[in-house]
Amino acid sequence: MDVLIHLFVGLHIIGIAALLGGFLTQLKAMGQGAARFVPAMLHGAGTMLVTGVILVGLNQADDQPVDNIKIGVKLALLIVILGLVYVKRDDETVEKPLFGLVGLLTVTNIFIAVLWT
Repeated sequence: MDVLIHLFVGLHIIGIAALLGGFLTQLKAMGQGAARFVPAMLHGAGTMLVTGVILVGLNQADDQPVDNIKIGVKLALLIVILGLVYVKRDDETVEKPLFGLVGLLTVTNIFIAVLWT
């Protein structure tokens, strides 16, 4: 079971890398008012959602403790991120505050994962 959990943790990290990497590649364009949500951001957020849910299930099946409040907060943030990216994915440009919000929520989600013990 440990190997399976570690595999999905790796996939979860790849998802966050795609989401954050997509955001970071658009920072210069954001400064010029031309940022857009790239497909990597949508696919990364979707990967995070699917692998996160699977990880919760695998950890519970393995009788490992799961902090449901932490998972709920992370899930809420991810749903907001995914919703914003999904709705605005076809727009040629995204407003700076909205684009910045997605980056802020992404970084917040990372720090919740790392620091909330």
